[in-house]
Amino acid sequence: MALRPQLPAKLYYRIGEVASIVGVEPHVLRYWETEFRSVRPQKSAKGQRIYSRRDVETLLKVKELLYAHRFTIAGAKRKLREGGIEPPPAEQVATQEEVQRMRDALLEIRGEVIALLDELGRP
Repeated sequence: MALRPQLPAKLYYRIGEVASIVGVEPHVLRYWETEFRSVRPQKSAKGQRIYSRRDVETLLKVKELLYAHRFTIAGAKRKLREGGIEPPPAEQVATQEEVQRMRDALLEIRGEVIALLDELGRP
């Protein structure tokens, strides 16, 4: 595995700085922004991309997965999701109503288990 470059001690980085740190062209970074939801740079008042340190670290991981480990974009997303970096796809995120239904079902099951344990003479 290649050594990661040392990041300059800054809070925010412009796209040109990030491109040279990561070692790719700016258009590649802009494309990766569309593919990886975990990379969302802010925009300055002038409309320039401002990357956080976390964004840069994520981009370095993306580059490593794609270039060194030869993952596809989908494979890299999956690997980042497993590591807790990339959020799940929008269609996999439960709505508040679904969460409430699941919670209600679990509470009902819990009540049934407690009732069964009481019938069995729980210690």
